[in-house]
Amino acid sequence: MRRITRVLAVGAVLAAMGSLGVTTGAAQAPAAAPPPPLAIHIGLLTRAVEPPPLYDLKAPPDDEGLAGARLAIKDNVTTGAFIGQDFALDEAVLQSDEDPVAAALALAKGGAGFIAVNLPAADLLKVADALKPSGTVVFNIGATDDALRGADCRANLFHVAPSRAMLADALVQYLATRKWTRLFLVTGPAAEDALYAAALKHAAAKFGVKVVAEKPWTFGPLARQRGDTPTQADALVFTRGTEYDVLVVADEAGDFGDYIPYHTEQPKLVAGTQALVAATWHPAQDAWGSAQLQSRFLRLASRTMTQVDYQAWLAVRLVGEAATRLKSADAARYAALFRGPDFSIAAFKGVPVSFRAWDQQLRQPLLIAQPSAIVSVSPQDGYLHRATVLDTLGTDAPETACKMAP
Repeated sequence: MRRITRVLAVGAVLAAMGSLGVTTGAAQAPAAAPPPPLAIHIGLLTRAVEPPPLYDLKAPPDDEGLAGARLAIKDNVTTGAFIGQDFALDEAVLQSDEDPVAAALALAKGGAGFIAVNLPAADLLKVADALKPSGTVVFNIGATDDALRGADCRANLFHVAPSRAMLADALVQYLATRKWTRLFLVTGPAAEDALYAAALKHAAAKFGVKVVAEKPWTFGPLARQRGDTPTQADALVFTRGTEYDVLVVADEAGDFGDYIPYHTEQPKLVAGTQALVAATWHPAQDAWGSAQLQSRFLRLASRTMTQVDYQAWLAVRLVGEAATRLKSADAARYAALFRGPDFSIAAFKGVPVSFRAWDQQLRQPLLIAQPSAIVSVSPQDGYLHRATVLDTLGTDAPETACKMAP
């Protein structure tokens, strides 16, 4: 289950060189060896990717998240070598029957003061609660549940993954900017689909957009099946009789959302979890120097970077950036720095990103993208905020339900 990716800093090599005495005739006292590099362990906890029952065009790669973290460890070492720091990545990849709490405790016992977790919300909360006594900092790199930033927030849990509220706000801001203000909302049968639909409706009310129609999807996983079915004719007329600008899909599992474009009764745009989406990262992203990150990741992993890869990369880089300032491995000091007003990090988004003090969500721009191109970036021009326009995406301080116990 557990693997360790270790990259030694140059300081270890210099220490070995310093132990060699140099003489020039007269005997000389050996030079004092430099201190060993500061060792900082970062854990990554995820589940093994289950193979799909059928060929899946969008199946996540086996090393999703892991590859992003591995690249970030290399980046951390590049900087840490100059200031005597050594980073190691401790990887725990769970099989379906393995306990995430036991794995997280093992990572912490092995020295990981920071653990990036790519697990569903329920497992993530169990891990954060189990690690609280040890002071381990937990990074959420996968779960978008708004409750994790609200009533279920934890003081040791920092969110690098965006919330559903952020994703919905980013998309609806763009639609409002384009004056596409009449939405037809189609919601899938999963509980997660209902949560995303609720976030969309909240965003619509927030930014002056109207949901003019709402229907549940009842035709099964047509996108995943990729074939003609007896229900196809019904799906083709599913949108008949409604005047709207954009059909917005809530289908987090990807069962039907990709089927809807070009199957609507009128020629209409599609957005939401498929077609035009809000995202932290995208293979077409090349602005603000991000082309070099894309290229380095491609060389490392022989594939393009996914959102989870980016979020894992960013979590590990947050530790590396903080380490250059703190010169310590004390996780409690990192948590205090992350919460404070003076910490930010460059993230190939055009502006520095930082954590919100009230719910420990990373505020960041989100890409508005179609499958092969970036369309826009939110926050959109014209939206204002008393502190930072990044806080127009997601739950602002006056709205938060988070009451963190120390």
